[in-house]
Amino acid sequence: MLESLTRDLRSGTRAGLLGAARRAYGLALAALAVPGTVLGALLLVDHAGTTPLGAALALYVLAVALAGWALRRSLHLAAQTDLPARQTALTAAIQAATAPGVVFLLGCTLVRQPLLLAVFWLTAALLHARIWTWLPAWVRDPEPPATDERLPSS
Repeated sequence: MLESLTRDLRSGTRAGLLGAARRAYGLALAALAVPGTVLGALLLVDHAGTTPLGAALALYVLAVALAGWALRRSLHLAAQTDLPARQTALTAAIQAATAPGVVFLLGCTLVRQPLLLAVFWLTAALLHARIWTWLPAWVRDPEPPATDERLPSS
């Protein structure tokens, strides 16, 4: 996956940058989803008690607030025109992955309460779908490679 990401970055095309941004997004999302899944499995095996509804609601509000902050930050990063296209595409994609990732991760703590778990995971899935459709708009055409004017042209 990293090899594909590197190849896409070096392609020098907008399509390559979009592919790299989507791969970076996927890796960043997995970095939160995998530990969340492990945490959920451990809580399921441990036979942990249920979370009170008020605490689950507070957790949901926290998850949505963190997701909103991450989306706001990623939109800000995507709009940075003073940075190279590669940098804005990758940083915005990685930052955006934290929005559904955090909601998914926090939802995993409610594995013993399927209805609450479904609410968190549905929110994460909706965020993921929305971000996936936004990614192409965040990727702009890459800058042409810099040339060294001291070298004679052939």
